[in-house]
Amino acid sequence: MDHDAGAGLLNPYAQTKVGSDTIFAWWARYQEAIASGADAVNGTIGALLEDDGTLAINTVVDEAVRNAPAVEIAAYAPLTGLPAFLDLAKTLALGQRRQELEAMGINITATATAGGSGALYLAANNFSNRGDSVLLRDRYWGPYKGFLSGCDLKIKTYPLLPKGASPYPYVDIDGLKHELSGLCETQDKVMMWINDPAHNPTGLSLTPNGRMAVLEAVMESASVNEHVGHTLLLDAAYHLYAEEPHGWAETLHEAMKNGWPWPENLLITFALSLSKSHTIYGLRTGALVSIHPDPAVTERLGTVMGVTGRQTWSAAPRVSQYAVSEIHASDEGGAAWSEERDRLQDLLVERRTALIAACDELKVPLNPTHDGFFAWLEHEDPNKIAEACATHHVYLVPLTGGVRIGLCAIPLAQIPKVAEALAEALR
Repeated sequence: MDHDAGAGLLNPYAQTKVGSDTIFAWWARYQEAIASGADAVNGTIGALLEDDGTLAINTVVDEAVRNAPAVEIAAYAPLTGLPAFLDLAKTLALGQRRQELEAMGINITATATAGGSGALYLAANNFSNRGDSVLLRDRYWGPYKGFLSGCDLKIKTYPLLPKGASPYPYVDIDGLKHELSGLCETQDKVMMWINDPAHNPTGLSLTPNGRMAVLEAVMESASVNEHVGHTLLLDAAYHLYAEEPHGWAETLHEAMKNGWPWPENLLITFALSLSKSHTIYGLRTGALVSIHPDPAVTERLGTVMGVTGRQTWSAAPRVSQYAVSEIHASDEGGAAWSEERDRLQDLLVERRTALIAACDELKVPLNPTHDGFFAWLEHEDPNKIAEACATHHVYLVPLTGGVRIGLCAIPLAQIPKVAEALAEALR
């Protein structure tokens, strides 16, 4: 392809958009192998599949969408979202601690978005100055880079895991503090994105004391740098498949209960996706849920996010907002959804347990992995590992620093084959 083609029509940023998505490129290779008759393993995509390879669908949600009144399918939603859905989004973010946090003086605002990606875009578009850097762990979901660069933002990283022994084994607190301090010296707004729990691409989840250490570090930085706005974004795309789905709400509640003063220059916001939790990937429904002690702040944020959504995708799809709100409006509906969600979560737990056991037996050094859709093999040459696995018709995704293993897509019976391919690739 001639990368200069269209140079007279495309702006400079548009001209940087080249190549294809790595995940979908490897998925295409898996599909080609299947078409050729190979007994291939699909560890590429980020959608939950049943053990027979079909898309896992929460039947309670499917029925609610199909039974929605015609007007709920055809009409626009309000620009910020249906009121019932916005109320649900707050509960999905904070769980049973929501009311207690509100009673402690925390105000909550929510905006419906075009999927979890839409929530990330709202944050990128509004919470950092153009040209600034956003702080990420050094293993992150690849499209983050696109959302941020599209808003003229750069990336600063700190290590995923600490070096050596640490009281917080799954987060590099020293690295976080160091990079955060440096950004506060050069920027008047600092935003951090943490995909937790059930981190993509590793399946890593922070422990309660790890979460508290992160919160302490951010609150301390905001208190010391009172003229620097701090935003902690928690990407909760997979949180409802985690062992502690509302762990961050628990940590916030504990901090508030212990009398921590909430700095005025600190915002905590959750990027929610209903793609995974409610298996409606294509209906593009999510929410950005923000919390702050000052109601004037959350009211202003609600306005800004609504205007940004209007200028980007207009309004998020209505039928999915309506359907999930109806489900969760009754104890019976919520229980039925939970039962089916638990079944799907069990698929992931069984596959993860089997992969860890098989890799332990074959001495494949998987990274710590706890929840969600993925596992991870750290490696300095991930393409070499992925290509070696592909010779055994095991298709995984090479990313920066390692190989992503899509447990969500791999049938339980094929897990041993994945471990064997990884062991052979490492040899």
